[in-house]
Amino acid sequence: MAKALALMSGGLDSILAAKIIADQGIEVTGLCFKSAFFGSKNAERMAAQIGMPLMIVDFTDEHLEMTKQPKHGYGKNMNPCIDCHAMMLNYAGKIMEEQGYDFLITGEVLNQRPMSQNYKALQTVKEESGYENKILRPLSALNLQPTEMELSGMVDRNRLLGFNGKTRKPQMALAEKLGIVEYPSPAGGCSLTEPNFAGRLKDLYEHDKENTDRSDIELLRVGRHFRLTDKAKAISTRNEEEYEALRERIKDDMLVFDTAEYSGSTVALKASVGHEPTADEIQFAASIAARYSKAREEEEVLVKYKKPKDDKYEYITVKPAEDRELAKLML
Repeated sequence: MAKALALMSGGLDSILAAKIIADQGIEVTGLCFKSAFFGSKNAERMAAQIGMPLMIVDFTDEHLEMTKQPKHGYGKNMNPCIDCHAMMLNYAGKIMEEQGYDFLITGEVLNQRPMSQNYKALQTVKEESGYENKILRPLSALNLQPTEMELSGMVDRNRLLGFNGKTRKPQMALAEKLGIVEYPSPAGGCSLTEPNFAGRLKDLYEHDKENTDRSDIELLRVGRHFRLTDKAKAISTRNEEEYEALRERIKDDMLVFDTAEYSGSTVALKASVGHEPTADEIQFAASIAARYSKAREEEEVLVKYKKPKDDKYEYITVKPAEDRELAKLML
């Protein structure tokens, strides 16, 4: 029996691609990549829906480095889809060889995405993956050149599809026919495609790209972010859940601010590597803590701050920051 490895994003297209190959009597195993920008939960749910085994590979470090300077650039936001797809297929190809699979499956649809799924982009991804002759795209196969798997008879080309374009109607009809009833919307999944997250990531890369690590990426999802200066930014929590998330990601060189006599937001001052926060940056971060506390209407507010491992707090009295000023700095 032939064996195939299906790349699983967790969306509808990838599960359909896997299912129509499995229905040809080919043994299909799912392969889901996760990183700081996307997880595996959707893929796990989708694979379970058709009873398909799923491997999960965390390639955060390699993926993060690629996003800092992608060869083919970014899409509408900060999504380097061509480089990302090629990277996944290269990684998957090595697993295919090591574990004795015959070919790779993706759920890509011709012309579904203008940057990464036009004909030229699909060819580029195949070539740069290093496994050009082992990649099958079942949903659009009839619009593409036959692969060696089809030419050899391993896969029946007559049972593949010719989807083309942005419409989801053919996929939804096929899902109903195959009994796949639960699937996520096409918009979800990758943080790099989300405008708000992408704006914060762009700011981070512009100011401290070389030193950015996984915890910095995770921190982008927490609270309100303010770019104070070229060398410093502040993160302000909005609730208890965000406070816990911030606390888990605080680094030893950050300063943490709380109002001394009122409840309110916790603020972290994050400086670029090698930069010691200035008095103005400290005062500004303290004023943000004051603004998002119950003392926001006061003329003066006492704020305490320290590094996580320090025993004692420093204290500063500030006026709460003004909303119009913060609006200009918010990421």
